[in-house]
Amino acid sequence: MKEKDINHLLERIVEALERLSPPKRNNCNIESADTYVWHPDEAWLEPISTVNKIDFSLLKGIDHQKSLLLNNSINFANGLPANNALLWGARGTGKSSLIKSSHAEVNKQVSSALALIEIQREDILSLPELLTILRPSNRRFILYCDDLSFDKTDGSFKSLKVVLDGGVEGRPENVIFYATSNLRHLIPRDAQENERLSTINPGEIGEEKISLSDRFGLWLGFHKCDQKTYFDIIYGYVDYYGINIQKDTLERQANEWAVTRGSRSGRTAWQFIQHLAGQLNQKI
Repeated sequence: MKEKDINHLLERIVEALERLSPPKRNNCNIESADTYVWHPDEAWLEPISTVNKIDFSLLKGIDHQKSLLLNNSINFANGLPANNALLWGARGTGKSSLIKSSHAEVNKQVSSALALIEIQREDILSLPELLTILRPSNRRFILYCDDLSFDKTDGSFKSLKVVLDGGVEGRPENVIFYATSNLRHLIPRDAQENERLSTINPGEIGEEKISLSDRFGLWLGFHKCDQKTYFDIIYGYVDYYGINIQKDTLERQANEWAVTRGSRSGRTAWQFIQHLAGQLNQKI
């Protein structure tokens, strides 16, 4: 094969590889929206125009958690000291909803002062790259990771510890980290026990990983709601969306729904409201 033919073939191979693995965009416009999703493969912050959230006033039964997280976020928006926050506890109790709703509530009060950036659990290792992009900005950012946890073989928790502690360079003053988890210490108990059984010094096992949760200055616990709180959440949705239904009928159907689901929670209440609105041919 002639040299020019080889060169032409190599050029075609390079073009094909570039199509399969496009170059990183590096065009993060961090002024265009209030909410973004981080895509580390392209080093791209995707602006989100419509956020899946509920109104702050509709979060019932978690008044203490609402007050603490909102005040922490307002302090951060105003350039005052604020803590990284870990929201932990039972499924469907409003952890992620509170983060998104409190972000929107702060921006009502402080005129788009905060941007919310969602980062996936599997992308934790890319946090240093994201911080490099955010550090020069005049905006303030909440980094948000939903359903955060680590198993015993996962080393990415070390990247998060650097972000929370700041490392040598220090965490940017314009960045704070909020996470939700079903686990208080972010590590499954069975993983901790398995490591403890196979070590020479059981007292030290898991300390490094458990200490990760200590780097969150604000801990907010969420627990399963009782029937009264469950009905309060239902009433809030019914009033907010103007759903016309008799109280005794509403409570009976809402209770039946919770029984079939096997739990009472904010998530169960919202699923019931969607079902009810559909049955009544009403849009929400």
